[in-house]
Amino acid sequence: MGCAPVDVDLALVGGGGAASLVLAALARHGVDDLRVAVVDPVHRRGQDRTWAFWDQPGNDLDELLSASWSQVEVVTAEAQRTLDVAPLRYAMLRSAPIYDRVAEAERRLGVIRVAAGADSLSDHGDGVLVGTGAGGPALRAGWVLDSRPRPPDRPGRTNWLQHFRGWWLAADRPVFDPTRAVLMDFRTPQPARGVSFGYVLPVNSRYALVEYTEFSPDLLTGAAYDRALAGYCDLLGLDQARFTVREVENGVIPMTDGPFVARPSPRVVRLGTAGGATRPSTGFTFSAMYRQAEQVAQALSAGRPPVPSPAYPRRHRWMDAVALRALDRDLVGGPEFFGRLFDRNPASRVLRFLDGATTAAEDLAVMRSTRLLPMVAATVGDAVSRVRDRVVPSRRPAWTVPPPVVGTDHPAGPPPRGRGQLR
Repeated sequence: MGCAPVDVDLALVGGGGAASLVLAALARHGVDDLRVAVVDPVHRRGQDRTWAFWDQPGNDLDELLSASWSQVEVVTAEAQRTLDVAPLRYAMLRSAPIYDRVAEAERRLGVIRVAAGADSLSDHGDGVLVGTGAGGPALRAGWVLDSRPRPPDRPGRTNWLQHFRGWWLAADRPVFDPTRAVLMDFRTPQPARGVSFGYVLPVNSRYALVEYTEFSPDLLTGAAYDRALAGYCDLLGLDQARFTVREVENGVIPMTDGPFVARPSPRVVRLGTAGGATRPSTGFTFSAMYRQAEQVAQALSAGRPPVPSPAYPRRHRWMDAVALRALDRDLVGGPEFFGRLFDRNPASRVLRFLDGATTAAEDLAVMRSTRLLPMVAATVGDAVSRVRDRVVPSRRPAWTVPPPVVGTDHPAGPPPRGRGQLR
C-alpha cells in the first residue's frame, strides 16, 4: 500500500519566478502559520534568468536590482527618442538575489520541497490531491497555485511569440551609457512577417545585456539569433574583438489573444503566464506576477482564498487582440506602431498602459495615437472572427507554445563563449 498523502494548506506547483515571488511575499507579510509545499523537479538557484520591468521606486525590490534607469531610448530609422519615464523607473532584476530571498523565506515558513513533477491535480472542492512522479509523495492541499508553463486553453485568432537571445557583454573599455537603457531599437532588419528590435540594458559603462528580440509566429535557429546579435552589435559600433560574451540568455514567451484560464477548478489557481500575467502585445510578465504574489499573500494574511484579480482589464486584452491582429495582417508596421505610441503619449502613460494601470480616458488617448483606418480594419476583423469562432469553434488551427527549458541552449547549438540560459 502507498503512503498516505502529506497534508498542506498551500501547494505551489512549479518553482520558478511566480512561485518565488509568492514565497517572498508570504514571508514579507508574516504569513507563517500555513503549511506550504513546493512541487518542482528543479530547485532553482543562481543566475538563470533576467527580468526587466517598470515600477515605482521605493519598494522591497530596490536592494535586489542590478540596475535601474529613469530614461529609456526608443529608436526607429527616422528618430532617436530619449524618454523620461519618471515617476516610474525601468529596472533590471537578475534571478540570484530573488532565489536567495526565497531560500530565507522557505526557512522562515518551514516549506516542504518535493523534488518531482506534478502528474495530476484532482480538485475535490474542499481540497486538491497533488500526484507526484519519480517516487515523490502525494500531497493533499487546501489550495494549489500552479505556475507551470502551458499554452492557452484554446488557440487565439493571432498566435505570435516573443523570442529572443541576449549576450551579456564585457567590454575592455567604456562603451555603454549606464544612465539610460535602450527599450526598443527598430533599426534591426525587419522580418517578412513580424517585428524585430534590439535592446540594451547597461549595468555600467563596460558591462551590459545586449539582446535581439522578435515578435513573430516562428522561432529562428541558434545561428540566426547569433547573426542578428552580431549585426546589432555592429550597428551599435561595438567592436566584437574588444568584448567577451560572459553569458547567453534565450527565451520564448507567448503573444496571443488565446485565453489563459486563471482558475480551472475551485481550488486550483494559475499564476504567471499560465494565469494570464503575460501582456499579449509585448510579452512583459514580471510586474503582473509581482502583483499576483502580493494579492495572494495579502489574501492569505487576511484569511481569504488566495485568488488574485485578473492581471489586466478586459478592455486591455481586447485592445491587445486588435493590435496583434493589425501587426499580423500587416495593417501597420511594428516600428511605426510603437514609434507613434511613444511620440504621441507621455512615456509613463504608455508604460502604465502596458501594465494595465491606465484609466479608460487614458486608454482612449493611447488608441487615438494609432493610425485610424488600419486599426478600424483590425477592430472589424477581430469582431467578425469572434462571431465566427462562436458559430464554428473548431475552425481555429491547433497551436502550442514551445515550453521553455531552463539551463539549455537553443537546439541549434551552443552559444559563442558563453552558457545557455533562459529569461
